[in-house]
Amino acid sequence: MTTKEIAAWHGVSLGAVKYHVGNALQKLGFRDRRALRNWTGVPRDSALALFERTEEAMTKLAAIGQVSRKVRDIEQSKAWYGDKLGLTHLYTFGKLAFFDCNGTRLYLQQTDEPPQQESILYFRVPDIQAAFAELMARGVVFQAAPHLIHRHGDGTEEWMAFFDDPEGRPLAIMAQVAPRGSLLTPQP
Repeated sequence: MTTKEIAAWHGVSLGAVKYHVGNALQKLGFRDRRALRNWTGVPRDSALALFERTEEAMTKLAAIGQVSRKVRDIEQSKAWYGDKLGLTHLYTFGKLAFFDCNGTRLYLQQTDEPPQQESILYFRVPDIQAAFAELMARGVVFQAAPHLIHRHGDGTEEWMAFFDDPEGRPLAIMAQVAPRGSLLTPQP
């Protein structure tokens, strides 16, 4: 848009538009408006601007980076996910709290909306019986003891135990056990 079109669109003076455009050009290190129009939104000195792109990096989805959940009480949920489940608290910002789940971030956001059904979160554990006992000792109430869900053709067993979060939504711990009784290495 021209300076005149921007001023009319926003209901401001031509001088105000010129001032703000000039300020943006200066802060970004651009010489003219053409450079500003072609800007991708990434500052030149950002790590993202310096990132070496490959075709594989542009098209391949990787591991899930973050899962989000809405909660009614952020302080209660911080205590529950941190103290009861033992997740590592990363940081809290206002009504948002973040936890580390072995490289995947759990993002909790306080809302006044009534709780909705959300995806079940399945937490991998190396030893489901030990995790079950430890979580019960911390006050987590399970629906039942760990139980066999499925036995694969190679004999690998899938074990799970379900419990609810403070909003009443289901969560689970899960483990895979190889046929000779050794635990499989949890995959991040």
